[in-house]
Amino acid sequence: MDTLWIPITLAAATFQVLRTSRQHQLRSVLSTTAAGFVRYLYATPLVIGMAVLIFGPLGHQLPAAPRRFWLIITAAGLTQIFGTVALLTAFKLRDFSIGTVYSKSEVLLVGVVSAFGLGEPLTAAGWAGAGIVTVGVAWLASRGSIVALLRRAGDRAALAGIAAAGSFAVAAVGIRGAALSLSTAPAFDRALVTLTVMLTIQTIGNGVYFAITDRREITAALGAWRDAIPVGVLSLLGSIGWAWAVTLENAAKVRTLGQVELVIVFLIGKFWLHERHNTSEYLASALVLIGVTVVTMFG
Repeated sequence: MDTLWIPITLAAATFQVLRTSRQHQLRSVLSTTAAGFVRYLYATPLVIGMAVLIFGPLGHQLPAAPRRFWLIITAAGLTQIFGTVALLTAFKLRDFSIGTVYSKSEVLLVGVVSAFGLGEPLTAAGWAGAGIVTVGVAWLASRGSIVALLRRAGDRAALAGIAAAGSFAVAAVGIRGAALSLSTAPAFDRALVTLTVMLTIQTIGNGVYFAITDRREITAALGAWRDAIPVGVLSLLGSIGWAWAVTLENAAKVRTLGQVELVIVFLIGKFWLHERHNTSEYLASALVLIGVTVVTMFG
């Protein structure tokens, strides 16, 4: 079994945690939407430069892209933007925990989308592991108040979180589908082409939207370049990791393993920020790790 996707996924999850942290700091000088835009704006030139280097001076052959590649990756890119908007909507409703927890239903939804969209279902053990991870991340993100969260399942924030989860699931499977549609090039090369096209589409789409609705957002994002460049670098590293991993392995397994990001945040809070945690949070972290192990080994 090729296990290269495992360290790649763990690295991608770590870069995502770091990027989210830096992006959160940007919100002191930018609006939420502008802070989200810099993720695409500053990562796109970097990924284009990487693609030019690899397929130019380094001599890698550019994979041939069939028509369905362009359709799939465009849909995946726009769906991911919609998911981000849905998640931000949940946060704007002042229900951060509600939106976050329900967005984590992505773990199960990506399994469903992968099974029906690409014909790549998880095994019975994989589904069980994904269920365990879902419970664990919900418990950890809700700080033990799962019952209260379930009672609020019909809240607008919860519905927005589920919409975000569905969108992210479709995007993850779409990225894999697009990468697999390319010619038989190395997995990294296919992932790089896929990511380059998707980020370009997302940057143009966001840019056109802000140009129509509020050009000040673009000006603000460009003006904060000193703080935004690190976000772009971390975004590129995380995104290329996710794209590479889902090119190598079932998107459901990759996204399930990726949930260790919550455990990483938990550990950073404990050992670096010296935050105090209760017993339920330790149990939730253990559930996540158990579920991830089951999916990784038997999914």
